[in-house]
Amino acid sequence: MNSIEVVAAVLGLVSVWLTVKENIWCWPTGIVMVFLYIFIFFEARLYSDAILQVIYVFLQIYGWYVWLHGGQDRGELRVSRIARVQAIIWCGVAIAGTFLLGFVMHRYTNAALPYPDAAITIMSLIAQWLMAKKILECWLIWIAVDILAVGVYAAKELYPTTGLYAVFLILAVLGYLTWKKAYKKQVLG
Repeated sequence: MNSIEVVAAVLGLVSVWLTVKENIWCWPTGIVMVFLYIFIFFEARLYSDAILQVIYVFLQIYGWYVWLHGGQDRGELRVSRIARVQAIIWCGVAIAGTFLLGFVMHRYTNAALPYPDAAITIMSLIAQWLMAKKILECWLIWIAVDILAVGVYAAKELYPTTGLYAVFLILAVLGYLTWKKAYKKQVLG
């Protein structure tokens, strides 16, 4: 699986870099990457992550469509901010979802690291949904996910993926700063 993991990691870097730049090609490259990671994570017994990749296929397609047609007058979508109430709700969903999925994986499977794996899965779903909507705060969630993922993947000796998530962490910080600048520019006109 090592060569497939390396290809998936490279595609992941390209996809996230394109996302930082708000380039629509982030979505098709992301689709190929997540297909490869379905197999990588299943083999590593990171079942929550494998399930996440399956869901990502659909979120990638959704994001591609929304970025093209979800803006004003069915035009290109622009960066926006999340309301405080929505942020609180998403935090509650993250906590509850992590404990629920972690419990299920711990109780009913032989999953390695079920609770951290579940946290990565739930927070990634939230971040991906917010990213598809071009909501700035998605990057803050990605930062938390990437920090956790580096530890989990290193513990599972998925070293190319560990390196990928370390770079994702840097790109998430860059993404936040870049999108924040774009948002300010939009607001100020």
